[in-house]
Amino acid sequence: MTPKAPKPGTVPTAAAPAPATRRTTQASSSRYTPPTPKSVKVSPPWVPVLMFALLVVGALMIVLNYLELLPGAVTNWYLLGGLALILGGIFTATQYR
Repeated sequence: MTPKAPKPGTVPTAAAPAPATRRTTQASSSRYTPPTPKSVKVSPPWVPVLMFALLVVGALMIVLNYLELLPGAVTNWYLLGGLALILGGIFTATQYR
């Protein structure tokens, strides 16, 4: 802690040293900051690649189904497959560190 500033118009004097029992170093904030973990988890490089691949292929499957460019007729199975791939991409995104 810093000592209080003198009142205007008074001559500043040397500040008395802090007592030995009081700590003079305080954090700049009273908010608790947890210690940094010793081991930081890092995802393998294939996790974001898989995530984006699943999201893009799922969205592409849904669009191609509506444009009737997939083999067979327009069917709900392509939509369900596309949604499953997108869901897999979202799940993979939660595993990324």
